[in-house]
Amino acid sequence: MKESYLSVLGECITEKVIEKSRFITTSCHVESEEQARTFIAKLNKKYSDATHNCYAFISDINGNLLRFSDDGEPQGTAGMPMLDVLKNKKLMQTAVVVTRYFGGIKLGAGGLVRAYSGATSENLEAAQKVCYQTCAESLYIVDYPFVDSTLRYFSAKDCDVKATEYLDKVTFTVAVKKHLVEEFNAELINLLNGKIKIEKLKEYFYPFKI
Repeated sequence: MKESYLSVLGECITEKVIEKSRFITTSCHVESEEQARTFIAKLNKKYSDATHNCYAFISDINGNLLRFSDDGEPQGTAGMPMLDVLKNKKLMQTAVVVTRYFGGIKLGAGGLVRAYSGATSENLEAAQKVCYQTCAESLYIVDYPFVDSTLRYFSAKDCDVKATEYLDKVTFTVAVKKHLVEEFNAELINLLNGKIKIEKLKEYFYPFKI
């Protein structure tokens, strides 16, 4: 099983003008081909008056499920260059649509390749990247006198506090990278002199910001 992969978080929209043509690039995290198709359909509707809505996506975590479209641009000048950018940046579960409003000046095949690949690359540089890694999600249950120490520990570590529940005790739901969880738990138990209860919940891929 793959232990980690890169993707983007949410949607990112960028825009540039090349020889009077307007290029609007939108990227998004997707977790299936169906999600990618839904994302593309949404942008086709949003920019229904555009000259072209070209796309590329890799919708699995191994880089095997990929598709692209030139949407009327000369073959090989849009979708494939966009897909090559995704591959070179090693971004999985990522879809990109480049919308073009033609400005009256033809770019030629080489110019189109540079325009579409450049627009895609600039957008993905601007997008928030995340590293999906196998995490261990657990409950960390402490008495109220230990809450501040526990929170300080969490803030100093590479983890994500997903939920906090204040009842007779305080329960934190925390995601920790799987390969770090044993050391993470041992240090916290030592810090609190054992005054903590830890209940492991599940393991799954989780997007840690990079």
